[in-house]
Amino acid sequence: MRFEPVAPVRAYERVVEQIEQAVISGDLKPGERLPSERELMTQFGVGRSTIREALRVLQAAEMIRSRPGDPRGPEVLAASPAALHRSMHRLARADHVGLAELLQFRMILDGSAHLLAAELRTEADLTGLDAALESMREGVSRGYAEFSRADVAFHEVIARISRNPLLVISEEVVRGVVLELIEDKLEHASNRTSLMRAWLAHHAEVLDAIRAEDGTAAAHLAKQALYDNYAEYVPAGQRTLLMPLLQS
Repeated sequence: MRFEPVAPVRAYERVVEQIEQAVISGDLKPGERLPSERELMTQFGVGRSTIREALRVLQAAEMIRSRPGDPRGPEVLAASPAALHRSMHRLARADHVGLAELLQFRMILDGSAHLLAAELRTEADLTGLDAALESMREGVSRGYAEFSRADVAFHEVIARISRNPLLVISEEVVRGVVLELIEDKLEHASNRTSLMRAWLAHHAEVLDAIRAEDGTAAAHLAKQALYDNYAEYVPAGQRTLLMPLLQS
């Protein structure tokens, strides 16, 4: 048995870990201030360069905010959905994440969002979906751009109905990256109007399932539509990653 060499841990990383843990545990709350650089040097037993590097990392991660010339210590920030959005977007665009994995993840997200929407929807939520569907209907005659915006709005409403901000952010990121990586079918379709009408009919079915509180049907419709529209862009040997999701 042989062990692999380990990278030495830098002192600033230990400083970051302790401050992060204090924020996560609630010992440091949003709006509170960290001690001054000098006090942090004393408490951690390290030099000024180490503290400054740790603060730089924490600020880049949007856990703290430090203003030049402010005599007070850095301010602890509340968790930011925008920061999570950026982190997920970088991960989704990473070279080691392929289209098959992205599409698989979106099928999982969409299926879950539709399932929750059918369980949690209120009359106000249904009104919002009705309005989004009507915008899609109008978009068929107004053109691809209008239809596409209404389509996105429909899915955003469903994600919001889940009442889960993490699901909303994840849906938005993965939806955007998938669309960036795949040629838009509408843009290159020989008969855009026919395709838009087919998609409109699909969304109407989804709304009917959500209105009927049939989460299983709504989830299946969502996953099947993603597979039908985008699986052709996934290498044939990788499509098996997607098939189990159509059976659940």
